[in-house]
Amino acid sequence: MSKLKENLSKKQIYLLGLLTLIVFPLPAIWYAVEYDNQTIWDFLKLDEIWRPETILGINFGFAYGFLSLLILRASLFRKMSIRIDLLVQSLNLTFWDALFLSVCAGVGEELLFRAGIQPHLGLWLSSILFVAIHGYLNPWNWRMSMYGLFILPFILLIGAGMETFGLWFSIGAHFSYDLLLFESMRRNKI
Repeated sequence: MSKLKENLSKKQIYLLGLLTLIVFPLPAIWYAVEYDNQTIWDFLKLDEIWRPETILGINFGFAYGFLSLLILRASLFRKMSIRIDLLVQSLNLTFWDALFLSVCAGVGEELLFRAGIQPHLGLWLSSILFVAIHGYLNPWNWRMSMYGLFILPFILLIGAGMETFGLWFSIGAHFSYDLLLFESMRRNKI
């Protein structure tokens, strides 16, 4: 773990966050503008940010995050070979760092997966792809795969929630889930 810590500076963490926020959505935005005849503003649905559905998403993300914290405390997951909580603790993140990274992941990844990929691959395939890309479906690490199977319903629900409540429901849920886990890991509460 210390080797990874040495390789990741705070500047690099912020750069990865910005990459997620800005670069991840670009293919989805390009496709929406080029082939779906949307404007960037239509794609981002900025007029929907301050709707009650966004607050519902934030609350849902916190609720599932609390369930995840309970699951991650189980002895099964304490023995994982890759412990993200230890990595997060080693980075000495502040609350503001955790907030920034949660915004970046919530917005960037949801724009790519929910608004960009899901309309073309469907709810199930895009959700499984999302979980797999995060490394949670790992045939060489059954404990990580067990966590992936736990997190998959959350991803499916925020995907379905996007179709019912809108994009910002999904962004709010992802953001609050990540923030709760980052904060818990940062404070060594897992």
